[in-house]
Amino acid sequence: MSNTPGTAMVTGPSSGIGRCFADALARRGHDLVLVARDVVRLEQVAAEIRARHGVVVEVLPADLVDREQLARVEARLSDRERPVRMLVNNAGFGLKERFLDNTVEQEQAHLDILVTAVMRLSHAALASMVEAGTGEVVNVSSVAGFFPRGSYSAAKAYVTRFSQWAHNEYAAAGVQVMAVCPGFVRTEFHSRIGVDQSSAPRFMWLEPERIVAEALVDLAAGKAISIPSKRYRAIVRAAHLLPSGPLHRLQSLGRK
Repeated sequence: MSNTPGTAMVTGPSSGIGRCFADALARRGHDLVLVARDVVRLEQVAAEIRARHGVVVEVLPADLVDREQLARVEARLSDRERPVRMLVNNAGFGLKERFLDNTVEQEQAHLDILVTAVMRLSHAALASMVEAGTGEVVNVSSVAGFFPRGSYSAAKAYVTRFSQWAHNEYAAAGVQVMAVCPGFVRTEFHSRIGVDQSSAPRFMWLEPERIVAEALVDLAAGKAISIPSKRYRAIVRAAHLLPSGPLHRLQSLGRK
């Protein structure tokens, strides 16, 4: 992390991992640009962070599924007069049902926020950061990307691989890119899609504060991928060794 923190943009900062990133970065002295759909909740979060950490917090309401609203966020990242030196792509949602049980429009919105928004915001941020010779992009992915778990898994596989490539591509330009790949996290993510925490063993659930703390350590260490906790790092290593049958059966986790 820079000794003189610049402005950081966090998408999806209202709760969970995004909120923890916003708090952690404000604690380090970063001014913030917070992006989310719910204006009332976003303003509340911004006020709390200003009061707690004494940093400047800009609120940028946007639904990243909407291409026009997404373009406004891209434009903010491209603003050379108000440079953003760190981007945390965290916004997202999940679909509980299987692929054909969702409408194609639900799947399209899912793809738009998990992949298209990440790609377009990263493109805007990287252009500015490479020009300046400094910057950091953190893409919140998932260990699901290492397993065959439907369209969510496919989207997160893209985010992880894209981040790995960008990490290698832009390191020489002074820009650090990293994917954060958590497993089950105690946030609103699962409750919003009606998934109970009993759907996975207790030992597999992690707190968002831990995810963010480990991610920032890994970012400072120059890693391309951050997988929090020894248990999940072991699970990911095992994924490369297991045949497709057992991997496919892992889809049953998290669907109750």
